[in-house]
Amino acid sequence: MNTLTIIGLGAGDFDQLQMGVYKKLKAAKKLFVRTVDHPVLEELANEGLQFESFDAVYEKHGTFQPVYEEIAQRLIEATGSEDVMYAVPGHPLVAEQTVQLLIQAAEADKVHLVIEGGQSFLDPIFGALKIDPIEGFQLLDGTSFSMHDINMRQHILIAQVYDTFSASEVKLTLMEKYDDEYPITVVTAAGSSQEKLVTVPLYELDQSVEVNNLTTVYVPPVKSQEEALRDWATFRQIIATLRGPNGCPWDQKQTHESLKKYLLEEAHEYLAAVDAEDDFAMIEELGDVLLQVFLNAQIGEDQGYFTLEDVLASISEKMIRRHPHVFGDVSVEDADGVIANWEAIKAEEKGQSDKPLLEAEYRASSALQTAFNYQNRAAKVGFEWPDVDGAWEKFAEEWQEFRHEVAKGSNVTRLDEFGDVLFTLINLARFYKISPEEAMLHANEKFARRFGYVEAKVKASGKPFSNYTLEQLDAFWDEAKQLEKE
Repeated sequence: MNTLTIIGLGAGDFDQLQMGVYKKLKAAKKLFVRTVDHPVLEELANEGLQFESFDAVYEKHGTFQPVYEEIAQRLIEATGSEDVMYAVPGHPLVAEQTVQLLIQAAEADKVHLVIEGGQSFLDPIFGALKIDPIEGFQLLDGTSFSMHDINMRQHILIAQVYDTFSASEVKLTLMEKYDDEYPITVVTAAGSSQEKLVTVPLYELDQSVEVNNLTTVYVPPVKSQEEALRDWATFRQIIATLRGPNGCPWDQKQTHESLKKYLLEEAHEYLAAVDAEDDFAMIEELGDVLLQVFLNAQIGEDQGYFTLEDVLASISEKMIRRHPHVFGDVSVEDADGVIANWEAIKAEEKGQSDKPLLEAEYRASSALQTAFNYQNRAAKVGFEWPDVDGAWEKFAEEWQEFRHEVAKGSNVTRLDEFGDVLFTLINLARFYKISPEEAMLHANEKFARRFGYVEAKVKASGKPFSNYTLEQLDAFWDEAKQLEKE
């Protein structure tokens, strides 16, 4: 098997080229280069060195991955007849996707691979920026990184920023985490005589700065929490500080038990925001819900029982395990199939249990939700009307029994029968896939809104409620309803 040798052209110009690399390039019988757009190759061409580039491959494809795959495949084919050398910018093992593909091919015995040296662009970058990598840094690919890859507290170097389009994509990704005015530095040809550093606000990255294949974008670490408000670590630090020795007395004294009512309250406020279709309110209320999650997790960590990582690991593992149709090889036809599969997995996880079926369905915070859970659980084992007609008939029966007790019964029997009416209404809600809890929240919010209008009208008149008849107040109520329709 012939040999494919990969060698690095370094990060600078011809004067920075290592002597050993220079000799091997000159001795190569068949030389390919990923791109001719490198200062070293111009000098070597002037010396008569012959090479073939893959620049034309870039023009064939709209994205980088097929470019890299075609280059790797053509190099493997070329080694079928002779030894080949492949030269890449910088060091072969730093930010070179084609090399990684070739390493995979070598592991599969498709090619015999030798990787030679070459100076990477990292050393001259660190020198140009005067930063110490021991402080922590990230090297990201500008063609594929996402906002989730960013550690805002480290030095960030973004390579593969070739042109205005790629610079624009990098800018938009960074702006999901950083302020538009955040200072970034564009480094070009670091370590060479053409070295250039330009610092601009983030929003100008693709507007006022020239970029090419020797460009690296540098994003410095944030210096304050205010600069990293979109970072999860910031919020965690805030909660830990509030619970810490010099934190807030209210937060310090909270327990899992004391926070129960707040979690329920915040969840209800979020549902109200959803009903109002208010995106800004949803953002705020989801933040309040998230506060309860982080605060409870911090309490668990303070007490030494569990951490936020335990919470994340638990739910992540559960989501993967219960979605084999997404993360595994199980097939489902529709949402009903997903639910059936989910329940089967839950049953398998819990195994055979002697506990009553309804025991885990009780919710102390909500009788409505408990009733819904009880009926839902019973239905899963077959205790269910065959269709909604049975539920309607049961409601009519319970309603008549309640009316009978209203006329002839006691407070105890009325309470009992009215409970049965509510229970059958919840069953109807379940048949029609309506959350009774959510419906009640919506009804309460609607009543408060309309009654608020009635109250405002009464106050505006300067008279007390007692001066108005029910018919007059009901007229105000109808006005409120009409205004909502408009």
